Amino acid sequence: MLGNAVLFFIIAIIAGVVGFSGIAGAASTIAQILFVLFLILCIVSFLTDRRR
Repeated sequence: MLGNAVLFFIIAIIAGVVGFSGIAGAASTIAQILFVLFLILCIVSFLTDRRR
């Protein structure tokens, strides 16, 4: 999931440099959502692993 976030971040940077503002905005939003989701799942994973 973190790999997908990085991929969309790279797509957003490339699209922003080329000038596709719509694609850059969409890819940036997807990358942000995936990154936050990854962080939440990572924290939950650490907390549940601690209990055992």
